[in-house]
Amino acid sequence: MLNDKVVLITGAAGGIGRATALAAAGQGARVAVADLNLEGAEHTATLVAQAGGEALPLRADIGRASEVDAMVAAAVAHFGRLDGAFNNAAIAQWQCGAASKKLGEIDEEAFARIMQTNVTGTWLCMRAELQYMSAHGGGTIVNASSVSGRVGRAGSGAYSASKHAINGLTLTAALEYAAAHVRVNAVCPGFIDTEFVKSSLATRGDALLASVPMHRLGQPEEVAEMVIWLLSDRARYVTGSLLGVDGGFMAG
Repeated sequence: MLNDKVVLITGAAGGIGRATALAAAGQGARVAVADLNLEGAEHTATLVAQAGGEALPLRADIGRASEVDAMVAAAVAHFGRLDGAFNNAAIAQWQCGAASKKLGEIDEEAFARIMQTNVTGTWLCMRAELQYMSAHGGGTIVNASSVSGRVGRAGSGAYSASKHAINGLTLTAALEYAAAHVRVNAVCPGFIDTEFVKSSLATRGDALLASVPMHRLGQPEEVAEMVIWLLSDRARYVTGSLLGVDGGFMAG
């Protein structure tokens, strides 16, 4: 599905990012795998190589414009072009010391860190990718949103706000760049079996599973399948979509 394409994936040191890197390489793509955790990105690149693919590990703090621009430039310099991107890197409230805190309890530092990484970081990645793709015949961008970007979620207000913002960025870019042959979509995962949701599982695991009609966690590979389809030419008429991979959560 991705033969001869070059794809950049952020947040690729594990979880959904790593699963998508492996799936993309398995479908013929050459992948640039970026993360703030370079060791994790290098391990992902090793796994891709062991599976017969080609990957370039990169370190980048997506909240810093200079590092984002350097990341995209490095991918283009190494592979010769950039056809697709999965902007997956993000942080959760528990990573900022604000696990399960209500909006009136979150401190400014935690709120600002979430917004800087999730919103500004995603926008900076999009900006660099859009500039390159619109000047080179087009491309495809997939942003990582969440079911938390479709509804309100008690105890996760800052994170939810950041994902609502990503949806807005996605829809706006889809409108602005359709004529430049750049498609922009977002995936909205539900509760996926990754390190990212460990705080939610620890504090309200039974209730969490009860809210999912399929009564199980999703697997990173199941989200990766949706991302691969969106990146592929099979989705060539799909742009401006927010697509759920949530076990029926949003149907409730």
